[in-house]
Amino acid sequence: MIKIKWIAVITIGMVVAACADQNPPANTSGESGDNTNTPVTDTTGTATEVTNDSVVRIVYNGSEATISVPASIASYLTVRQSGAHVSITQSDDVAQEITYNLSGSSTDGEFYTSGAYKATLELNGLTLTNTSPVYSGAAVHVQNGKRIDVKVITGTTNTLKDATSGDQKGALYIKGHAEFKQKGTLNVYGNVKHGIKAGEYITVKNATINVLSSVGDGINCEQYFAMESGTITLSNIGDDGLQCDIEDTTTGSTGQTTDHEGEDSGNIYISGGAITVSCQYKGIKAEGDLTISDGVIAVTSKAAASSNGNHWGGNSSTSSPEAIESKGAMTISGGQVYAYSADDALNAGGHLTISGGLVYAHSTSNDGIDSNGNCYIKGGLVYAISATSPEVAIDANTEGGYKLYVQGGTIVAVGGLESGASLTQTCYKASSWSKNTWYALTVGNDVFAFKTPSSGGSTMVVSGASTPTLKSGVTASGTEIFDGVGYYPASATGGSSVSLSSYSGNSGGPGGGGPGGGRW
Repeated sequence: MIKIKWIAVITIGMVVAACADQNPPANTSGESGDNTNTPVTDTTGTATEVTNDSVVRIVYNGSEATISVPASIASYLTVRQSGAHVSITQSDDVAQEITYNLSGSSTDGEFYTSGAYKATLELNGLTLTNTSPVYSGAAVHVQNGKRIDVKVITGTTNTLKDATSGDQKGALYIKGHAEFKQKGTLNVYGNVKHGIKAGEYITVKNATINVLSSVGDGINCEQYFAMESGTITLSNIGDDGLQCDIEDTTTGSTGQTTDHEGEDSGNIYISGGAITVSCQYKGIKAEGDLTISDGVIAVTSKAAASSNGNHWGGNSSTSSPEAIESKGAMTISGGQVYAYSADDALNAGGHLTISGGLVYAHSTSNDGIDSNGNCYIKGGLVYAISATSPEVAIDANTEGGYKLYVQGGTIVAVGGLESGASLTQTCYKASSWSKNTWYALTVGNDVFAFKTPSSGGSTMVVSGASTPTLKSGVTASGTEIFDGVGYYPASATGGSSVSLSSYSGNSGGPGGGGPGGGRW
């Protein structure tokens, strides 16, 4: 054990590392947070609260790392190092929030930290790959159950890759709750399980997060997930794209407030930003409720994409998951949502309500929109596509005593509506529809232009706040939406009028939902 009197900023490099145990123990990435490695430097001192500089700077350079620790906090930190593998443990006796600033590059390194207090992680132009884990298989592992500010420093690009074997839960793992901030870019590759994993909630503001591949989920968290702004892209994902679980399933949600403090619900809240998901299974999955009030969301499953060359690649898998799923209620009041899957495109375990926004839900083998409770269409623009009968474009669980309520909005439903629907707003049936054809639906002064799919249910139903008109074979332009299969607002020229007749809520077949419609 080496004791050092810290009187200034102390830099620990390879000279100090030479004093370390040359054979550090194996991976200690388990939930306990224990790390019994022989320390490179073990500093001791009287535990007091300090208020001056608390930024620990770690610069990676190939096979080594330089660690700079302010003297004011050095006595409360235990630093371990083996080459570019760094571990820092904060004493539990000091209520000091530490900032860890990580920069530089290493193809064989890692960062591990533990402590009992809030901390900040600054990703400041960091490229870090863990190929021979010493402390954890993750590239960055924060074994701290408190709030962790993850500042992706504006103007920087950061890349994290975990080891190709081990029991790590993600390339970036945070035991507590992670708050992603600032306007830099974070690229993540998850080689064993998830790309990003948090043991508690995740919030996202401004940051650009790209999970470019993962064996498990792209992003996985517990308690809740909330996105206010920024960009998330999840591609080449082997499991679910974005998944939020309930941390304690025995108690569920407790004590949440308007800012979600104390919440353990499994809920997902999206109020802005952009999310693009291409995954193997479910694109977005909430164990609780899903609420979308703004933002641009585009989700597809690769299994579904293999059947339609116009959509985002392909995959030979026969799996058919929902694109966007909530085990509880689903509410969409704004934003733009694109969901494409072989199973239900949108699926809610509870009630499903659309009151605003632009919503595209396309299933090649099931219902476009499926609620296992009531389904309410109250506003917005909704374009839903289902497979052939008995599936329908918009479904509710009538077998369970629930109903579809059409009360507002501009609607195009290729595949019809659930039998027994309550139609407060008049709906109309098109005399026919043709595949791969551009149509224009005009409601008042608004024009929605859309392209029909290559296959779908036999019935096309349309509805609007006033009596609509429909034309086929148009040439359309305007603001592109729904990954290029729609324009809104739109301009349309040419084409021919399509005859519309009154559509009854008892038309359109039995529907494919019900208790089994979710196919969980």
